[in-house]
Amino acid sequence: MTFKLPSRADHVGSFLRPRSVIEARERHAKGDITAADLRDVEDAAIADLVTWQQDLGLKAITDGEYRRFFFHTDFLLQLAGVEETGGIKKAFKNDKGVDVEFAPPKMVITGKVKHEKPIQRTDYEYLAGHVNAPGAVAKVAIPSPTMLHFRAGRAGIPEEAYPDMQGFYDDVAKAYSEEVADLVDAGCRYIQFDDTNLAYLCDTGHRDDAKARGMDPDSITHDYARLINASFAGAPDDLVRAMHLCRGNFRSSWAAEGGYDPVAEVMFNECEIDAFFLEYDDARSGDFSPLRFLPKGKSVVLGLVSTKLGEQESKDDIKRRIDEAAKYADLDQLALSPQCGFASTVHGNDITTQQQADKIRLCVEVAEEVWG
Repeated sequence: MTFKLPSRADHVGSFLRPRSVIEARERHAKGDITAADLRDVEDAAIADLVTWQQDLGLKAITDGEYRRFFFHTDFLLQLAGVEETGGIKKAFKNDKGVDVEFAPPKMVITGKVKHEKPIQRTDYEYLAGHVNAPGAVAKVAIPSPTMLHFRAGRAGIPEEAYPDMQGFYDDVAKAYSEEVADLVDAGCRYIQFDDTNLAYLCDTGHRDDAKARGMDPDSITHDYARLINASFAGAPDDLVRAMHLCRGNFRSSWAAEGGYDPVAEVMFNECEIDAFFLEYDDARSGDFSPLRFLPKGKSVVLGLVSTKLGEQESKDDIKRRIDEAAKYADLDQLALSPQCGFASTVHGNDITTQQQADKIRLCVEVAEEVWG
């Protein structure tokens, strides 16, 4: 069996934005500095971030999503035929039992979806130009193509543009496959889709909401698997295809809970994905039994270290949970990471930069002790 990730210790992608980036973004929004000025600040911060990641021992290196406000909108809005509308208001929850009101923006379709220009290429090339540690690779995380459907459903896709849904899925997949091809042409060999929707389909409340939007929560999982596969169509065999299932990540709060049972069998077996990043930081993610559906040749990255809480997990607890997971999937098919990004939005989670570093270091050290 081939383990395709660059290391047994990985991470989802986003990091807490430094003050320099936050302030420059605010100044740009006010018109005080140009887009080029903002990019110069981002460039300097990303160069420092690459060094920081490599010094901690990471081999998958990202730009921390420093150039984004939300993990999804900055990418999706660069596709033709896509616009942003007010989100679905949702009470995000946290460990303090306090509801955090947040309405993540939803994407609606206004015309034919097309990939009219490279989206991540320049960002990737800058990142890759600074990655220089032995065995390290530049990783690009982009929102899953399912993000263009789930939150609005058929109501967000005009019939005059798409009288049948298959035409919509085909155009989205074509747009994504062109972006993937462009990244591959630039040298990228590690792409991760960030997908909240398969995770939301594990939550009974979200499943009910999906039904209200006209979806069948069971059959849509098969549709999404086909869409994800078609979005990678034509990519070379040496491209690492990864996917992160996110249950919501806004200022240390979440929006969904429930075990992976409703989606695991379809997701693991129908999605042509090399590595699945699964959140397993607490009881809201259920137990490890859905890992029994993981076929040979694919991996699961166990998100056992919380990015939502500053308190440090113990090595012994993490190792015990890895042992529990290994009862359902071969240890050689497993890896370790934080459960989500540290800043899926510019706001970031309620932890410190030192706690962020400590959690990454913890993942690296435990992975070395477990897998060598």
